[in-house]
Amino acid sequence: MRTFVAVEVCNKDTLDAIAKLQSDLQIKASPVAKQNMHFTLLFLGEITEQVVEEVKKALSSIVFKPIQASFTQLGAFPNLKFPRVIWIGVDKTAETYLVDLASQVEQKLAPLGFKADKPFKAHITIFRVRNKENGISGKIAKYSSLSLGTDTITELKFKQSVLTSNGPIYSDLLVVKAQ
Repeated sequence: MRTFVAVEVCNKDTLDAIAKLQSDLQIKASPVAKQNMHFTLLFLGEITEQVVEEVKKALSSIVFKPIQASFTQLGAFPNLKFPRVIWIGVDKTAETYLVDLASQVEQKLAPLGFKADKPFKAHITIFRVRNKENGISGKIAKYSSLSLGTDTITELKFKQSVLTSNGPIYSDLLVVKAQ
């Protein structure tokens, strides 16, 4: 099954503000649905049921405190000129805590053979850009600094992702609560 480790955005007002921004940007790209907004801490890919159980055991030993996050920036990967992903970022303090949490996840799962393919960047994908569209960088630049609300991250989730023609469907395999 296809899996990843994430923390989700749960604050309804913040999710509504992000959805409004998606609408206001008027970009010809695939928006991420509100119920799928999350920070991917580590993508595991296709794994067997046996490995699922080993991952659950490793993740259940993670200890972290609730993370207060303010959603404060808009950016793009790989860059603004040729964006493939448009994302929302968080304040520096939350980013530091999320980087630490992602590092802890990777350390726990490294003995099982999992390693990040690039350094973790605390972001929530809000659009996937399939085709080049002129003017995206200008639209993004207008919103380079913003305030979309806050959220308190209190759960780490090991998730399954089932890809469908209507977008991915995520389900929880394990939830680790902040302490």
